[in-house]
Amino acid sequence: MSLRAYVLAACGAAVLAAQALAAMPAAAQEMVVVATRVVYPGETVTSDALQSVALRRSKAGLPPIAYDRTEVEGRVARRTLLPGRLIALSSLRDAYAVEAGKPVQVLYVQGGLTISAIGVALQPGSTGDLIRVRNSDSGVVFSGTVMGDGTVRVGAT
Repeated sequence: MSLRAYVLAACGAAVLAAQALAAMPAAAQEMVVVATRVVYPGETVTSDALQSVALRRSKAGLPPIAYDRTEVEGRVARRTLLPGRLIALSSLRDAYAVEAGKPVQVLYVQGGLTISAIGVALQPGSTGDLIRVRNSDSGVVFSGTVMGDGTVRVGAT
């Protein structure tokens, strides 16, 4: 086989391989979520700021990234999310149920006994986080768990 015939055969094989990849259905590629606009730190990510696209490179060496919109929607950006860039899950946090410096209802529940008080959250917290709270009446600082309804539940020490 001559050099020219070999080069033509190799080029033909490369063209066939490229056509086979181009004909591959989009569903066979892995889909990821990217931002469609700049999302600034502290901003809640909304569905209109997201788009699903095909992953164009290998996942090797990537941090955990968002593959589904439900992993991103309603969460808050910790750092700036740029349009068209992969969204690392570490760049997001859950929205705070309790804000620092704001009044919060504190509940102590033991069996049938429920004691309620008003306190000031000393740090922000999402559902399930352990935060510090100052009792508004006595000034005593204690820790409690943030509940889904925005209250803080404390236990016996």
